[in-house]
Amino acid sequence: MRLQDQEHEEPEINLTSLIDVVFLLLIFFMVSTTFDRQSMLRLDLPEAATAESEVVPDLIEIVITAGGEVFVGDQRVIDELRSAVRAALAERLVDQPDAAVVIRADAEAPHRLVVLALDSAAAEGVRRVGIAALEDGGEQP
Repeated sequence: MRLQDQEHEEPEINLTSLIDVVFLLLIFFMVSTTFDRQSMLRLDLPEAATAESEVVPDLIEIVITAGGEVFVGDQRVIDELRSAVRAALAERLVDQPDAAVVIRADAEAPHRLVVLALDSAAAEGVRRVGIAALEDGGEQP
């Protein structure tokens, strides 16, 4: 004896709203994610007893690694020549003419490259130049 004459219909799941929610979450996480540029290069900064921290809005970083690689901002300088470093710095100064320059050199970086960076900044007329260092017993910034 059959009590029902209708066939059972399988319930349908509407995926449109689920896809919308997934896309909204994806957009939210893409927008809210911050990217840390300092994680690209690992530097062991030297320590200084008189190190001070200062927040500067317009800042150009010259990074010198222990292996002798030189970066101006996030751009790697191919040659370790004064003209190449100066050209890369001049390119950055076009967008930020009043920017300060901070040299972040590894403690084991060749001294000649630090002098080269200082000389290039002076040749481009940069008025504010600093060298990044850790306070005695301090942690990496």
